[in-house]
Amino acid sequence: MNKPLNITLWILQLLLAAAFAAHGWMMVAPPAELLQIMNEQLGVALRLFIGVAELLAAVGLILPGLTRILPWLTAWAAAGLSIVMVSASVLHASRGETSSAITTAILLVLTLFVAYMRWRVTPIRARHALKPVAAA
Repeated sequence: MNKPLNITLWILQLLLAAAFAAHGWMMVAPPAELLQIMNEQLGVALRLFIGVAELLAAVGLILPGLTRILPWLTAWAAAGLSIVMVSASVLHASRGETSSAITTAILLVLTLFVAYMRWRVTPIRARHALKPVAAA
């Protein structure tokens, strides 16, 4: 395994997890001054769906790799976030929100990179189950 690449991926996973956890929390529990605006633009159900999806994906970027239980979920979490970022990029671009569209496009590239690298190039190895001790 390429250790510098693995370290780089872990740092990227941590940064992405922090960003998506923060944004997901803001979608689930927005400040009072933004709640009405967000609900008008997205609707309550979509806002909550996006927030919960981002929070779960943030956990999925870190927890499976740390525990080494079902570590392939890390790549799936990153791939799922890529789908969200494509949608967000299109939404922001259609509204003429150039800086937000660029930001989400950059996040798209980063999540795709993590997904591919953790799936094909540097996957996290699963923990091996302990073998039962034979009874005497």
